[in-house]
Amino acid sequence: MEKAQRLISLDILRGITIAGMIIVNNPGSWKHVYAPLTHAEWNGLTPTDLVFPFFMFIMGISTYISLKKFHFSYSTSLVKKVIKRTVLLFLIGLFLNWCAKGLCSFQELRIPGVLQRLALCYFFTVIICTNIREKNIPILIAVLLIAYQVILMMGNGFVQGPQNIIALVDQQVMGISHLYNDNGLDPEGILSTIPSIAHTLIGYYIGKICIEKENIHNKLEKLFLTGTVLLFAGYLFSYGCPINKKIWSPTFVLVTCGAGILLLSLLIWLIDIRNYQKGFKLFNIYGINPLFCYTAGELLFIALIHISVGGKTLHTWYYQHVLASWFGDNCFSSLLMALSLAAVIGIVGYILYRKHIYIKI
Repeated sequence: MEKAQRLISLDILRGITIAGMIIVNNPGSWKHVYAPLTHAEWNGLTPTDLVFPFFMFIMGISTYISLKKFHFSYSTSLVKKVIKRTVLLFLIGLFLNWCAKGLCSFQELRIPGVLQRLALCYFFTVIICTNIREKNIPILIAVLLIAYQVILMMGNGFVQGPQNIIALVDQQVMGISHLYNDNGLDPEGILSTIPSIAHTLIGYYIGKICIEKENIHNKLEKLFLTGTVLLFAGYLFSYGCPINKKIWSPTFVLVTCGAGILLLSLLIWLIDIRNYQKGFKLFNIYGINPLFCYTAGELLFIALIHISVGGKTLHTWYYQHVLASWFGDNCFSSLLMALSLAAVIGIVGYILYRKHIYIKI
């Protein structure tokens, strides 16, 4: 019974994250967005900045649960599964980028992206965790974060601009036409994948705590302690290493993982210990089919901004002639647009949920 409840907690946290990703990515107008639903301009942290790292953290937990079935060792079936999942995730990410650019040529195609980063972090996490002892994983996490901090300090890594070493490496390897150019930076670039792997490894280690065969109260105590230490350590070290999502700074890893662990702890307490699920079941719809819901949300938004009727895109028509005309061209209408898309995806997800259809790769 504990296992089922625990997985429900994880699915709900995953669902909260996916619903959040759909909402923050798809406003009615980027000119009208509530402050908590925007990313920090550079240093700092907003609720929106927690969404992607939470999902990466959850992927680490799921990877531990998945590898347990293979006894944390190589096998032909595991290698096939890892390669297949990595390639498919990366290709789906490229496909979304291609569609977002209006079916552009390869020369204009952005190579990095959200799913591409997830694919790479999943791949390296599996490789690492099937080749080193479990007790050495925290040491490796520390080494990765410290090494990345050194790279940032030596290469203008905290400077917002094309002289940043992260931008320089991406431009040299992939070319500027294949990047999302945010003041010269791509937030899902090559070097910032290093701390992202550490991020996923933290989730992996938390997965171990979650499915250990011990009293659930002891697990909860470990989670609260770990989450609190990481959160406070991240804020403490931020005086020398700013919290920054766009470069995925080491302190960003510590703070977001700490916050993710604490939120998971709260859900475990509510759902597993207090057996309180009312109000959370909605997120289960998004959580059991996360890849489908995220991809469908992206494709729906892309379709709305590229399909025109009467000289106006469907997105413009719905926002201007329905939402903005009723409620005004403001942040509230913009949020309603995002909620509308999340609702559509939720309805489709609910149908899949009722029919017990789980789309996985």
